[in-house]
Amino acid sequence: MMEAAILNAVNGGKLAQLAGLSARYADPVFSVAHGGHVRTIAAGHYTVAGLSKHVRLGEFVAHRSATGIHLGEVVRVEPDVVFVCPIEPGEPIGIGDTVIRKGAFRVAPDNSWCGRTINSLGEPIDGKGPLARGLAPRSIANTAPPSMSRSRVEKGFKTGVRAVDIFSPLCLGQRLGIFAGSGVGKSTLLSMLARADAFDKVVIALVGERGREVREFIEDTLGDNMAKSIAVVATSDESPMLRKMAPLVAITIAEHFRDQGDNVLFIADSITRFAHAIREVAVASGEPPIARGYPASVFTELPRLLERAGPGVEGTGTITAIISILVDGDNHNDPIADSTRGILDGHIVLDRSLAEEGRYPPINPLASISRLARKAWTDDQEKLVSRLKSLVHRYEETRDLRLIGGYRAGSDPDLDMAIKQVPVIYEVLKQTPGEKPALDAYTDLATALRAAAGQGNPPSAIARR
Repeated sequence: MMEAAILNAVNGGKLAQLAGLSARYADPVFSVAHGGHVRTIAAGHYTVAGLSKHVRLGEFVAHRSATGIHLGEVVRVEPDVVFVCPIEPGEPIGIGDTVIRKGAFRVAPDNSWCGRTINSLGEPIDGKGPLARGLAPRSIANTAPPSMSRSRVEKGFKTGVRAVDIFSPLCLGQRLGIFAGSGVGKSTLLSMLARADAFDKVVIALVGERGREVREFIEDTLGDNMAKSIAVVATSDESPMLRKMAPLVAITIAEHFRDQGDNVLFIADSITRFAHAIREVAVASGEPPIARGYPASVFTELPRLLERAGPGVEGTGTITAIISILVDGDNHNDPIADSTRGILDGHIVLDRSLAEEGRYPPINPLASISRLARKAWTDDQEKLVSRLKSLVHRYEETRDLRLIGGYRAGSDPDLDMAIKQVPVIYEVLKQTPGEKPALDAYTDLATALRAAAGQGNPPSAIARR
């Protein structure tokens, strides 16, 4: 009804009536006050005259076309025109079409959203009917809580993935990156971590995913956990604007539940495709690239998104973020991977060579690190893990020497121990998505080592040797 009234006003040339229509048909998501018209059209964006004095970067506008009302985001403002990137691909745009200022894009999350799948515009796509609108709309461009007002990260939790719980344990409110090349197993590991029981809510942003995998992830991977989950989906064939908005909408929903006191798990797969979407939008608006084709706005938007995760202000809940990063050509120092690694509180590295050996999840325990591990480990566990890493390192660095027969057993007691125990450790760390989450990774490891050694040495004895 609101849009029909706006169109009637526009068709009659009565743009001055828009403010009154906005008040009459109040929309909690948008506000309408000013209008302009399309001046030029180019691939990826169009320009609008008459709005330069009334809009700000990041605000949304509504474009009236032959097929209805379509949204766009303001990506550049000049004295005479503003540059707008359309939200929907293939939108019919004509010179002189009316464009109306809408303001900041907001979503109004509600507890009833749990179990639902939505798109980047906050609209349901699961065929389960309309979504209830919450009482407090939130801008998707929110900022992180003030650093000195945030609570501290103190409490660890079990993910159920043995390789993570032993070598890179996580805490509530931590932000962790999973770094890997294409096809190594990032999404599979994310699906295993999503089953952790430590969280009240799970919010998932699937950015640039293959369309066929969405239902598999939601129905097979999440399973019963979908009852406490919300999925925000923007597949690879959708516009860069929708792919850019998906993680912003998802983190805004996560903030809603965090402020209610819930411990929320936020999963984004992948942050690299989010960066690619920002790049497409920025380049289309004329922003020059500065680092391997990435414009400066990419490195501004990444910390804005990632800093919104973490602990909330005192008295609220936490957002634990697990982010996947696709490293181009298995280069872990590409600009996105390098920038993201410096923002996050730890990283898990998936090694293609381990995947080729059939070791899943292919986590490299020596290259992976959790910056908050000491808050999750006990003193004995920290000593044990340090010793385990030493054995793994010794085992790997002498692999070529042992393969050519250049090592004689008994000449190095530590290496002898590594040769006996590291294959057992590797076997314990193997885990498939179909397995139940491990209740206690250290107990599983101790049991396997005792069985291999044929004696009852506790795992802490390894650390004291």
